[in-house]
Formats: sequence, structure tokens, C-alpha cells
Amino acid sequence: MARVLIIDDEPAVREAIGAMMAAAGHEICIAADGHQGLKRHRDFQPDLVITDIIMPGKEGIGTICALRKIAPTLPIIAMSGSDSGRFGGVSYLSLAGKLGADSTLSKPVSPRDLLAAVSALLPWAA
Repeated sequence: MARVLIIDDEPAVREAIGAMMAAAGHEICIAADGHQGLKRHRDFQPDLVITDIIMPGKEGIGTICALRKIAPTLPIIAMSGSDSGRFGGVSYLSLAGKLGADSTLSKPVSPRDLLAAVSALLPWAA
């Protein structure tokens, strides 16, 4: 199927999303923050990235911007459980979409919604 890189600082979230993706037949790689995610991107060469927004170290917005520079066509799904937060008057998920995320989802995300987003971005891998 597809190679999916999951970037999230919460181990339980990484494991849950990883299990969902693996059950759908995808090969997965995980990272705990944006710095690690960018290194894993280089080594793993994913077909899709799923990233959290609010993380210590390199957060999701900066990670999305960095990924857009090195892989402009890479599909990116951004997720956040803290979308009530604002950056310059814009919600985090809205900002993620403006800066290059192809899809945005609020946490907790349902398996159905996440798998639908993956299928929409990678129809060949469904």
C-alpha cells in the first residue's frame, strides 16, 4: 500500500494511528517531533505524512513548512487537539492548511475520518 510517516509527541497517539495505518495495510514509520520527523522523512521516503501541530521541539507548523520545501507534492495531514489556540488570529488547523497541509483533522480523530483522509490523498493506496 503506502508508506506513512506519523509525527506526534504523544506515544499513545502514535501507537493508535500506527495501528490504524498498519491494519489498513500501510507501512509505517513514527517520529516524536518535527526534528525527528524530518530525519525520518529523509530515510523512509514516505508517500504521506500525518503530523500533530502542537509538539515540543519542532512543532507541526514548522515541520509542514520544512516538508513543503523539500517535498512540495508530498501529501500532509495535520491534526490538533488544541485548535482553540490561535496564531495571529488564525486557528492552528486553518494555519496548517494555509501553509501546506492537504487535510486537517481535529483530535481525537475517528479511524473512519483518518482513513477517509488518507484515501482521498492517496486513492491508489486505498
